[in-house]
Amino acid sequence: MGNQNNTGFFAKNEEAGVSLEFFSIFFIAVGLAMDAFAVSVSNGVSVRGFGVKESALQGFYFGVFQFLMPMIGYLLGSTVQAYIEAVDHWIAFGLLAAIGINMIRESRGEEEKVNCVLTPKVLLVQAVATSIDALAVGISFALLKVDIFFAAGVIGVVAFVISFIGGTLGKKLGDMLQSKAELAGGLILICIGLKILVEHLFL
Repeated sequence: MGNQNNTGFFAKNEEAGVSLEFFSIFFIAVGLAMDAFAVSVSNGVSVRGFGVKESALQGFYFGVFQFLMPMIGYLLGSTVQAYIEAVDHWIAFGLLAAIGINMIRESRGEEEKVNCVLTPKVLLVQAVATSIDALAVGISFALLKVDIFFAAGVIGVVAFVISFIGGTLGKKLGDMLQSKAELAGGLILICIGLKILVEHLFL
C-alpha cells in the first residue's frame, strides 16, 4: 500500500514538472512575440487594404522565423553566445529603424504616392529583426538541454497567433488614423527598435 502511494506521488510530481516546463516555455514564447506583435500592429496601421490575408501572411513569416531562430541558436550552442549578444540589438534596431524611416519619408509625399505594401522583402526583414532574441534563447535552451523541437514549435505557434491578432488590431487603429496611418506606423517601428536597443544597452 505504501509503495503504491509513493508511486502515485512521484507520478503526480512528474506530471506537474511537465506542465511547469510547458508553461515556462509558453511565457517565454509570449515574451519573444511582443516585438512581433508591435510590428504587426504597425503593419495593420500603415498598410492600405490590410485584411485577414495580410494578418495571416505576416503571422506565417513571424511564426516561421520565431521557430527557426531557436533551432539555429540551439545548434550553434554557447560558443557563439557572446558574439551574438554583442550585436543582436544593433541589427534589430538598424533593420526596424530603416523600414520606419522609409515609411515616414513616404508619408510626407503626395497622398496618392503613399502605398505601403507588405512585400516578401519587407516581411523578411521584419521577421529577422523581431526574432533575433529567439536566437539567443535557443542557445540558452541548449545549455539547459530543453527539448528544442517542442520549445521552438510552441514559440512559432504563439508568434503566429499573436502577430495575427496584432495585425487585426492595427487595421482597426489604422482606419481611425486614416491619412496619418503610415506616419504612425513608421514611428512605431522606430520606437520598437529603440526599445530593443535600450533594453540591451542599459537594462
